[in-house]
Amino acid sequence: MAISDVAAFAHLTPEDVEALGAEFDEIRRDIEGVRGEKDAAYIRKMISIQRGLVVAGRATLFASMFPPAWLAGTGMLAAGKILENMEIGHNVMHGQFDWMNDPEIHSGTWEWDTTCPADQWKHSHNFMHHTFTNVIGKDNDVGYGILRMSKDQKWHPANLGQPVYNALLALLFEWGVALHDLDIEAIRRREKDLPELKRQLKGIGRKVRRQVGKDYVIFPLLTGPAFATTLTANFTANIIRNLWTYTIIFCGHFPDGALHFTEEQLEHETKAEWYLRQLLGSANLEGNRFFQVMAGSLGYQIEHHLFPDLPCNRYPEIAVRVQAICEKYNLPYTIGPLRKQYGQVLRTVTKLALPNRKDTQSPEPTEPARTRRASPEELRLHRGPIAPQAAVA
Repeated sequence: MAISDVAAFAHLTPEDVEALGAEFDEIRRDIEGVRGEKDAAYIRKMISIQRGLVVAGRATLFASMFPPAWLAGTGMLAAGKILENMEIGHNVMHGQFDWMNDPEIHSGTWEWDTTCPADQWKHSHNFMHHTFTNVIGKDNDVGYGILRMSKDQKWHPANLGQPVYNALLALLFEWGVALHDLDIEAIRRREKDLPELKRQLKGIGRKVRRQVGKDYVIFPLLTGPAFATTLTANFTANIIRNLWTYTIIFCGHFPDGALHFTEEQLEHETKAEWYLRQLLGSANLEGNRFFQVMAGSLGYQIEHHLFPDLPCNRYPEIAVRVQAICEKYNLPYTIGPLRKQYGQVLRTVTKLALPNRKDTQSPEPTEPARTRRASPEELRLHRGPIAPQAAVA
């Protein structure tokens, strides 16, 4: 059952919640106080690596008629697309590096390599999703308008096809994201403003023409006799990027321990209560530094939801302090390996394709499991030393 009062659910007094919020505010101040050249150098390095991968991949595809070159070119291109979408585009458009005042690395100017226009994504994701995270009826990311991901969402016979819809969404994820800001539910209810819908569709059309023309016409034509094999390589790279992005995002929002909330929770919600809702509604992924970078730092989904506009390279050290706060207030810090988290996502997709059992229509919310926290060795390897001041150095 979705939670309508997260403070009571988490067994915290109003004073506890405000103290919790003050500690998260302190983390923000500390990171804002030390961000600088180290962070600027990080994002510039990521951009350089990403562009190098794409250039090398596309150059290799001139020989894509030969299987080894096709595999190498496709792999480099897919890695470049993943890095651009996840660690670079997503985080830059959150404003994480706006403080650099670099017009080329700024949330207001960045346009990413995907079919979704940046302005529409920033509205549906930065504003709607991050403001109303996991709130049923407000956050369209709960199911993306086609999947039933909570028992509190009304069941419809069309949900029986969820396993199929889920597979298609994974394969075509960039297209699902492109349509996301249209608000499919509002269109179904005939509540969508038609002039706004037309404006959005025109924007999507322009972006789709650009992406399709680039990947499926211009670059394949440039390779001459390798046109067909380059075309298949570009298509495959996009599918790999879609599958990876979908998997990481779903594992951060829908495994066990990531809670859903009702709109009642939003009434008079304080900043501290918002922090608490982000903490309870998100889940992290275990993995080494390479994994975390390729995941767009969304293996630290909890930290990202708490501080979406702080530099992503700071999430490992922020995570140390967030875990300490969770320990202090006896709050869950949901984390697990990719295979486990995604297995739980698939189970939810399959289970909620069916209507709720009568005896589980309105279950009492139970306390979430106090999920495993990272071991000291994992903290040392992936998050740095645990020290109150060193954590933000």
